[in-house]
Amino acid sequence: MAETRKGRMTVAMGRSSVAADVNRTPDGRPHPARLRTRRRDGTPVYGYAVRPGVPPVSVVRFDGAHHPGGLPGGGRHVHDFLVLVHIESGGGTVRFDGTDHAVRPGDVYAVASGRVMESGTLTGLQHCVGWSAFFLPTAVPALAAVSPLGWAYHPLLRPFAPDAADGPDHGRLVVPPADRGRWSAWFAELAEETADPARLGAPDAAAAALTRLLVATARLAADVLGAGSRTADPLVARVFEVVERRFAEPISSADVAGELGYTTGHLTTLVRERTGRTLLEWITERRLTEVRRLLLETDLPLGVIAGRAGLRDAGYLVRRFRDRYGTTPHRWRRGERAPA
Repeated sequence: MAETRKGRMTVAMGRSSVAADVNRTPDGRPHPARLRTRRRDGTPVYGYAVRPGVPPVSVVRFDGAHHPGGLPGGGRHVHDFLVLVHIESGGGTVRFDGTDHAVRPGDVYAVASGRVMESGTLTGLQHCVGWSAFFLPTAVPALAAVSPLGWAYHPLLRPFAPDAADGPDHGRLVVPPADRGRWSAWFAELAEETADPARLGAPDAAAAALTRLLVATARLAADVLGAGSRTADPLVARVFEVVERRFAEPISSADVAGELGYTTGHLTTLVRERTGRTLLEWITERRLTEVRRLLLETDLPLGVIAGRAGLRDAGYLVRRFRDRYGTTPHRWRRGERAPA
């Protein structure tokens, strides 16, 4: 069990115990998660702490003493990165989005960004053994060029889409017994390659190991998500390609439709039917995603950020940002940069 005292956490590791900072993994490495902000209800939101030159992927081995969520501080929380959990043995209960789920050997959970996890309930997994991988899609070179809008529409990332958890098993996947040894070996390989990022070829090897796990997860999810999965929609992919390439320009829905050879009304209808949002909403979402990135990573004034994100001026940026996130860009920037 984990015991917290004055910002320190004692983690039982087999027969021994080690003292670790709450921002460290059981093996003593810095944890990739960092507190970025809190929702209005107080739920903490963790982000992935990207380090220059190091692929944004990390692996945690848990044995009941350390829970699969692996986030510093524990409790109810949200993360803005992706998590892949594999249970090797044991069982218990885990809570996602306010609903308890029974966990059994062979289970795999592809946890989407923004999904509410309540790690306090994970104390019921004290006899579980398994792995957690935390990552951003940019850890895989083949996914680095995929628009953030298209993560849920890419074959390797589809299992992590928020609506993938809407099925009867709430996103639970099951590895066949004959394949479970291979899954454990793949996680172990990924852990080895991420342990020393400076080792020759480690970033490429880590990307290959993560890709193997994503392919295996996507294959498990194929039957669950069904043939009607959004991953097979080439039109959506083409729309996102155009939006990704041109969102910083003063483009409109008509510009995107014209490049793809559709009328504006027809393409907007198709996109809304297939994604639940209009074409203009996707363009705006991509621009605001860029605004958030620039607010977090730079000290640029709002007027410059507006220009780089394809928004006409700082005033328009503020209005759109407040409508979307319920706060101003300045307040959001301060909150994101505040010490954890």
